[in-house]
Amino acid sequence: MFEASSREIRDQKLQAAWRRAFLFVTILLILPVGVILWILAMKGGPALSWAFFTDWPRDGMTAGGIFPALIGTLWLVGVALVASVPVGVAAAVYLSEYAPDNALTRLINLAIINLAGVPSIVHALFGVGAFVLFFNMGTSILAASLTLAVMTLPVVIVSTRESLQAVPRAFREACWSLGATRWQTIRHVVLPNSGSGILTGIILEVSRTVGETAPIMFTGAAFFLPILPSGVGDQTMAMSLHLFVVATQVPGVPVELPFGVALVLVGMVLALNAISIVFRTRLRRRKKW
Repeated sequence: MFEASSREIRDQKLQAAWRRAFLFVTILLILPVGVILWILAMKGGPALSWAFFTDWPRDGMTAGGIFPALIGTLWLVGVALVASVPVGVAAAVYLSEYAPDNALTRLINLAIINLAGVPSIVHALFGVGAFVLFFNMGTSILAASLTLAVMTLPVVIVSTRESLQAVPRAFREACWSLGATRWQTIRHVVLPNSGSGILTGIILEVSRTVGETAPIMFTGAAFFLPILPSGVGDQTMAMSLHLFVVATQVPGVPVELPFGVALVLVGMVLALNAISIVFRTRLRRRKKW
């Protein structure tokens, strides 16, 4: 009895020590993010105003607002999502539900994983060669968005495939036993129950797309434009490139201006993520298990 009590006390102490260790690591991960947000808020907060969001850059990019860059970023993200999400989900459905487990499938999975690790500058050069030159799209929103879509496609495919595979096989077998086809099972059972995982991949794609600079710098983003884009064939300004320009390329910029742009850029990512998380939470509540 005494030995059992001693063992329990030792296990409790060990568990408490691990809990404190994990808490310490969590704090170490959160602390830099908090410090970055605090610095951005302190130095970029004075630049924020209604005019900052609605005005155009002026005085050689040393004053004014971010309106065209803000609209251009929404263009790029929206077109990239339209291009990548259907293709990524379809590829994930095939790999998870239809493709046999053979050497070709394993090679495709390996290629997807390797594609996720390719540097963004390589994707930029690919976008220039493929979309700007070969397909003759020129430097445009379409070329830049397709480059971003190719870059983020592995994220959508992997997250969707893992979400599909997380649906219990018993759900599929129950549908098949009732006479449903494979596609009917996927459409009415598997996809609705994996919506939260698919949305997680979209969240990660949006977060990466908003902040990328190199892929759009060579394919569709402009230093400055006096008009807003009217379609996907036009060039556009973008928040990430605008931040790079005002922080490194333009002399005489007030200190609060680049910090204000960075604060808005981070705020966009957080806002889009928050909206996506709300939808993801609602989809999780609809799960049948």
